[in-house]
Amino acid sequence: MSPKKQSGSAYFITKDNEQPRTHVLSILVNNEPGVLARVIGLFSGRGYNIESLTVSETSHEKHLSRITIVSSGTSHVIEQIKKLLDRAVPVHRVVDLTLVAEENGQDKPLERELALVKVAGKGESRVEAMRLADAFRAQVIDATTEHFTFEITGRVSKIEQFIAIMEPLGLVEVCRTGVAAMNRGKEGM
Repeated sequence: MSPKKQSGSAYFITKDNEQPRTHVLSILVNNEPGVLARVIGLFSGRGYNIESLTVSETSHEKHLSRITIVSSGTSHVIEQIKKLLDRAVPVHRVVDLTLVAEENGQDKPLERELALVKVAGKGESRVEAMRLADAFRAQVIDATTEHFTFEITGRVSKIEQFIAIMEPLGLVEVCRTGVAAMNRGKEGM
């Protein structure tokens, strides 16, 4: 048996028996140039993967932005990520929405994603694409006699299922926003 290969990533420093889990992190930061690059640099510099990333200004008056990052790792890795982010100068607050939801007895935080899905086809494929889009509550936002572009919003699993169903019907292109998330209930971040 050969020894385990060491890497610069903290993914390989944790105990072997813990399975990585997906976590949704919400980060409140100053809305200024370079902040997003610094946050992403904390991930890439340590070999952590970002599965989804969204960012937008949330308060014009306070010049604050909210970054939502979906990442996977063991509890040790996620805790390291949160500590690194907490120490970053432009970061005001880091919340693991996944853990907060679990602590409140909920399955997950509120999560939504938007996707634009372009499907080209004629005849029966076209009719079937429209029928399925209706079942998924996708809206047609652009159309010609040869294609449709659908807008669909929902959980990541719904988006992925819709894309998989559209693939054999003439899927041409997909554009996804990434996950936007917040906790359930009356409390803010």
